[in-house]
Amino acid sequence: MPDIFLSYTREDQATARRFAEAFGHQGFEVWWDVTLRSGQTYDEVTETALRTAKAVVVLWSKKSVLSRWVRAEATLADRNKTLVPVMIEPCDRPIMFELTQTADLTHWEGAPADPAWLALLSDVQGFVDRERPLPHDAPATAAPAPAAGALSATPVSAPAKLAERGDAPSLAVLPFTNRSGLAEDDVFAIGMVEDIIDALSRGVYVRVIASAATARFRTGAIPDLEAMSHQLGVRYILEGNVRRTGGSLRVTSQLVDAATGAVLWTQRFDRPLTELAALQEQLVLEVAAYLNTQVYRLEMERALKKPGDLTAWEAVMRAIAAHRLMNVANMSVCVEEARKAVAIAPDYALAHAVLAMASGLHYQAFVPDDPAEVRRIRHHVDRALALDPDNPLVLAHVSLALSLTLNPEDGLRHGERALELNHGAALVHFACGVACILLNHPGEALAHLEADIRASPGAPINFFNMVWQGFAHLRAGRWSEAVVACDRSLALNPACAPAILFKAMSCKNDGRTAEARQLWLRAREAEPNGTLAVWELGVSRVFARSPVREELLQLLRSLWTEAESGP
Repeated sequence: MPDIFLSYTREDQATARRFAEAFGHQGFEVWWDVTLRSGQTYDEVTETALRTAKAVVVLWSKKSVLSRWVRAEATLADRNKTLVPVMIEPCDRPIMFELTQTADLTHWEGAPADPAWLALLSDVQGFVDRERPLPHDAPATAAPAPAAGALSATPVSAPAKLAERGDAPSLAVLPFTNRSGLAEDDVFAIGMVEDIIDALSRGVYVRVIASAATARFRTGAIPDLEAMSHQLGVRYILEGNVRRTGGSLRVTSQLVDAATGAVLWTQRFDRPLTELAALQEQLVLEVAAYLNTQVYRLEMERALKKPGDLTAWEAVMRAIAAHRLMNVANMSVCVEEARKAVAIAPDYALAHAVLAMASGLHYQAFVPDDPAEVRRIRHHVDRALALDPDNPLVLAHVSLALSLTLNPEDGLRHGERALELNHGAALVHFACGVACILLNHPGEALAHLEADIRASPGAPINFFNMVWQGFAHLRAGRWSEAVVACDRSLALNPACAPAILFKAMSCKNDGRTAEARQLWLRAREAEPNGTLAVWELGVSRVFARSPVREELLQLLRSLWTEAESGP
């Protein structure tokens, strides 16, 4: 069942192609007759596509109004309440369609931010997202088509894929207000919104509404947020403004709870106008980074407070929350919550990827070599890749799962593929950093880990990144730098047992025995379920292929023995 059936006359094929490709870039599945395959029956296939399409976009021109095929297709679409007429050339439409509201795109050359194009996209999205009406000859009464310009209940950017996304939270980005009063800043404000939506919609942590659905709010009037949230079906709204102040351009944005109007987060970004050429890209990356971090945190808190009846998305959030605690007790919770997500939505790629990552982390830290367990983890890796092979965050979790099960070569390969798709995603850089550490490439690893920090400012999980930075320094024999990284980690999370342990090892290596012993006792207190076997396994796995592996194991055993023998 196609989203859009494109009706046109052969003489307008070049224009029709422009529309077909533009709809395709927005994620719609478009049927037009160039998609017919050899051997298919033209009339039969065309009629099936016409009757099952959710929206029939008819391109009216001087030639198409004379085509009996186009007239017949428009008539059937009108009966089935799927007709979306568009003027691509000034002409007199067939009289029966003169009273039908028709989009005027006679001027349109393909500009993605053109208001008339955005309005058309919004109308088409309304047809695609509504409940499909029955054909005109069915016994039940068809649902009425939405009024021209009406907002749909749940429009999203690209195909909805709700099962794959596990009902992720949704967000609408309102048109930014230009408070400078300069025409050139209108273009900047529109471009900012488009690029922010693009940056956010590449991931799965938030489902982003297409700009077409919010373009109508570019009016300067203060919108009714509660009504808008109901119409758009969103939980969050991002709004902002652009203003020149002296020699700088200032972008202010805030995240709003759509139901209550409460401001959840606000941030101001300033850049000198002398850097205007690179300004937009930098600001988009910063806004998206801060916004992703905040939505992620809010949704995790929401999921942890929910007593039951979880969605797959909420189970994934709970799994990741348990993972963030980074201790023995919560690793099993992480795996269990990820299993719940897979049980709720078996075709949800991120659930399989997170389960693979959680199981890989548990394996890396606690499970002796076990080919059967590795095969079980690989099953979820393969399932995730089969379901959503081009999702950067799915690939990042898959990369971590492979690296943690001692296959960093494949881990890095999938991580680099994720980077090609979204170079700015924080977790993608973290996954590549872990793979590089396990492959003994500490310089590359540190570059990725620092990129992760820049892409997720203020994220609570950054303490874990800094532990891995310490691992990278230790692999390179830089003990003092490793201690600095561990101290940065402990400043964010004083109970981070791995950071305490590796700082204790460093002190022991420097001959500071008393300090090393105190740190070791502190590590034991932070991780009461840790045994010598658990610690040894973790060190062996993290430092596999490393020249300092045996040295670190000896330091660990020495600390353990001295602590067991008492003061």
